[in-house]
Amino acid sequence: MSSPLLVHSHSPDAQLTTVRVTPESAHWRYVGFEARQLAPGAVTTGDSGQTEICLVLVRGRARIEGAGQDFGILGERLSPFDGLPWSVYLPPGSAWRVTAEDEAELAICASPAKGLYGPRVITPEETGEITRGSGANLRRVRNILPDTAPAETLLVVEVITPGGNWSSYPPHKHDTDDVPNETYLEETYYHRLRRGSGFALQRVYTKDGTLDEAMAIADRDVVLVPRGYHPVGAPAGFDLYYLNVMAGPVRQWKFSMDPDHAHIPY
Repeated sequence: MSSPLLVHSHSPDAQLTTVRVTPESAHWRYVGFEARQLAPGAVTTGDSGQTEICLVLVRGRARIEGAGQDFGILGERLSPFDGLPWSVYLPPGSAWRVTAEDEAELAICASPAKGLYGPRVITPEETGEITRGSGANLRRVRNILPDTAPAETLLVVEVITPGGNWSSYPPHKHDTDDVPNETYLEETYYHRLRRGSGFALQRVYTKDGTLDEAMAIADRDVVLVPRGYHPVGAPAGFDLYYLNVMAGPVRQWKFSMDPDHAHIPY
C-alpha cells in the first residue's frame, strides 16, 4: 500500500502539470507545490492568487513573464544536476506566463502572503552552493529563497546528494512552534534521480511512533513532511536531487535533531 505522504507524478495534463500538491490535498495550511513539463515552444500560465510564488527552472531555458514584467529568457542547465538554478519570485495577485525555448521543467512553489515584496529574478550567483555534512552524509545545498532573503512565508532550497550518501541527515524536525528553538514548517520534497530510474529512500517519523512512513521514491515523486524527522538515502550509483519547499507561521528555519543521532555533525 502506498504511503499517504508519497505523491506520484503522472503524464502532463492540459496545464502541462505532472505533479501537484495543495494545502487542501496535503491536509495542511501553508505549502503548495507543482511541477510542469514543457516541450520546446510550449506555453504555460498561472496566477499566484493569494500566495507568493517562486518559479524555479529545474531544467531548460524559458521566457518568464509575471506581474506585468518580462524577465527575459532564463535558465541554462540541461538537468538539475548541471549547475545552479534561475528562479523568479512573484507576489500575490501576479499573473504569469512561461514560454519554453527548449525542453524545460518548471517548479511552482507557493505559500500564503499579503504582498509585502515586489517581483524579482533570483540569479544563480545569488543562490550559490554550499557543502553540508561530510563523508557519507555530504551533500550540496543551493539556497534559492532562504530565510535571509525577502519573502513573507516561503522558503525554497535545492539539494544534490551523491549516490551512496544520506541527506537531510542526521534526522531533524521542524514541527513545533517554539521560537527561537524550533519553528513549525510544512515541507515538500520534489525528487529527481540523475539516471531517471532506480529509487531513493525517505523515512518520515516521530519519536512517539504516531507517524512512521518509509518510502521508496521514484524519479519526479513528491514526499510530504507534515511533521517529524525526515532523512533521505540515495543508493550507490544513483545521484539524487530534491527541491524543498517550506512554509509556516514564522519564516525561520529552526530545527531539532533526533537525540539518537546527536553524536553526528549536521
